[in-house]
Amino acid sequence: MFNHEPPDYPCPFCLLITSGENELISRHDVVRQNERATAWVSPRWWPNNHGNVLVVPNAHYENLYDLPPAWGHAVHDLVREVAIAIRHTYDCAGVSTRQHNEPAGYQDVWHYHMHVFPRYPDDQLYNSLHLRDPVPAEARRPYVDRLRRYFDERGSLTDS
Repeated sequence: MFNHEPPDYPCPFCLLITSGENELISRHDVVRQNERATAWVSPRWWPNNHGNVLVVPNAHYENLYDLPPAWGHAVHDLVREVAIAIRHTYDCAGVSTRQHNEPAGYQDVWHYHMHVFPRYPDDQLYNSLHLRDPVPAEARRPYVDRLRRYFDERGSLTDS
């Protein structure tokens, strides 16, 4: 239903989930993973919202229309954990989440995913486009380290 994924689509998110890497994403970017969902610092940043995180189901579902409830709950639970961690570690004023479906909805990777953005006063997130070039791993590393340290110190937030 309402699918746009081409035949034989080489899903970059499935690659990362199964411990693969490519020129844009690396296992080193993963900040949290459980049996149903994975979160990592994205290489695509917005001008004033550095270190945004992507959260995906570990099974391949193209979009919201296909996503079974149990997988959606797992993603949302991890989004919540990541949002709390970002709020505690990025010195930001808030957090926003976004999710896109189909080309007209601005979806450009054919695997369901949610963006978790740090927010700052007057950051213009919704009035700006992402940076043209992917952010290199060394620029992502401080954000990865902050989030991993936070999770290592606190454990799962969904268990409490």
